Amino acid sequence: MKNTVYINKKAVEVKPETTILEAAALAGIKIPTLCHLEGQIPKGACRVCMVDVEGAKNMVASCTTPVTDGMKVVTNSRVIREARKFVLELLISEHCGECKTCVRNDDCELQQLAIELGVMDIPYEGEKLVTRIDDSTPALVRDSGKCIKCRRCLTVCNEMQGIGALAAQGRGFESVIGPAFDNSLERVECVQCGQCAAVCPVGAITEKEHIDYVWDAIEDPSKFVVVQTAPAIRAALGECFDYEPGTLVTGKMVSALRLIGFDRVFDTNFTADLTIMEEGTELLTRLKTALVDKKQVALPMFTSCSPGWIKYAEYFYPEFLDNISTCKSPQQMFGAVAKTYMAKKENVDPKDVVVVSVMPCTAKKFEAGRSEMYASGFQDVDYVLTTRELARMIKQTGIDFRALNNEKMDSPLGQSSGAADIFANTGGVMEAAVRTAYEIITGRELPLGNLHIKEVAGLEGVKKASLKIEGCLPEWSFLEGIEMKVGVAHGLGNARKIIEAIRAGETFHFIEVMTCPGGCIGGGGQPRFTTNEVRQKRIEAIYKEDEGKAVRKSHMNPEIVQIYEEFLKKPLGELSHSLLHTHYHERN
Repeated sequence: MKNTVYINKKAVEVKPETTILEAAALAGIKIPTLCHLEGQIPKGACRVCMVDVEGAKNMVASCTTPVTDGMKVVTNSRVIREARKFVLELLISEHCGECKTCVRNDDCELQQLAIELGVMDIPYEGEKLVTRIDDSTPALVRDSGKCIKCRRCLTVCNEMQGIGALAAQGRGFESVIGPAFDNSLERVECVQCGQCAAVCPVGAITEKEHIDYVWDAIEDPSKFVVVQTAPAIRAALGECFDYEPGTLVTGKMVSALRLIGFDRVFDTNFTADLTIMEEGTELLTRLKTALVDKKQVALPMFTSCSPGWIKYAEYFYPEFLDNISTCKSPQQMFGAVAKTYMAKKENVDPKDVVVVSVMPCTAKKFEAGRSEMYASGFQDVDYVLTTRELARMIKQTGIDFRALNNEKMDSPLGQSSGAADIFANTGGVMEAAVRTAYEIITGRELPLGNLHIKEVAGLEGVKKASLKIEGCLPEWSFLEGIEMKVGVAHGLGNARKIIEAIRAGETFHFIEVMTCPGGCIGGGGQPRFTTNEVRQKRIEAIYKEDEGKAVRKSHMNPEIVQIYEEFLKKPLGELSHSLLHTHYHERN
């Protein structure tokens, strides 16, 4: 049964639980808001979305008001516009904006709404908020003076990610949004995923910039500066240059990076393929230990490529740390091989190699500085740029991004398979692993039509699949007939669900966890604002990139074959274990 609601005299049929805000969107009518987040419980905190409902004594918040059958709503009148303008003027009067120098200038929802609603001056000389800059973490910076108390950061931190690093404290003008007891982010259980920064409508939470450090390295003639780009970047960077979400800009991105001045342009996808080789071998080794040797081993095995997830487990589920793959993330593997294998091939002293990563993730900035990430004798990765930071660097250089030609990555760390591309998507690591594991175990080529595993794709929070193993080669006969049970979770709130299912007795063998909604394509360092529609377009672009590759399985990447022949020798070998693997520890 549906209700009919009339919005500006336009009839719209919607489900009974639909809010006025959602119904208006279905009718193609935009109602402004600063606190609302898609799919989350409405807060009604900002009061910008006020509308008139026939029969109501006062205007109502459209984000929290459900429709009723026959309801008549007006979203635009002089009174409504003046009310919204008044709310904005009050918010701006206490906002320490510094718009001209704010990193979010031209990407600020408060600023954009002020333009749309005609706020030309602020008639109120109110008291300003006390500004406190919290730059205690490697990844994020908080500026309390810019906070407009919309509570979006609370929604993602508490309700979506299930962490609770941020809280609302105090009342009225004196209220503060931040870590409890006026702590810094460093002193609370913050995983630095950056989802708070991705949804903040202003500049109150942003990534900690590495741009100046990168420029210094590029301009130092004694340094050999290489850059790696994560798979999710190519499907999102274009949004910073007015392309539609999901537009692939791989070739233009490579051209831009060369013009910026990097000595080599490589691809994190190369080490995503390397991760599949190492992680797949590790999983098969654990299964052999359990099934053949009958010894105790940590199963299910969890993926380890998402640093926010690793830190989450260190804080909240330390008893599962042995279950996490010992593989470093592709970012960190790249740094280790760049400062050993690549440095030797380029005849460069490893101490002069500077590795810069372009990542969709703010937590990668934290990961790069972890004490575990120095196996080569040097810090694996020196600096991490988010997608947004790379866009700012391109603009600083004066490059006309849209006019660039398409160029290809450099070798030997630039070639990758389609399986590496899909690391960007939730379910992608699992799918990539299955592509290779099937052929290793059976000796048979997986048909192209079976490369996508629909059960682990899509934006459902927790996904499960069962894969029966049949036709094994003799050395893998212990797996014959086994029903391999796999799980996929994206968003840490969903990771909690799958861990609690394990605690309750549900069986899995292999689980992929991504920190951010949608996987890396929805990372905290991606162009904002990210909705499910945007996530889906980016996901489709990544699958398109995969399907356009001649090589679509990690073990068939010729540069992966080459690095094992020339350098690493074999997955989980002595050198691989030294450079590409690590362990994590409980945090308190």
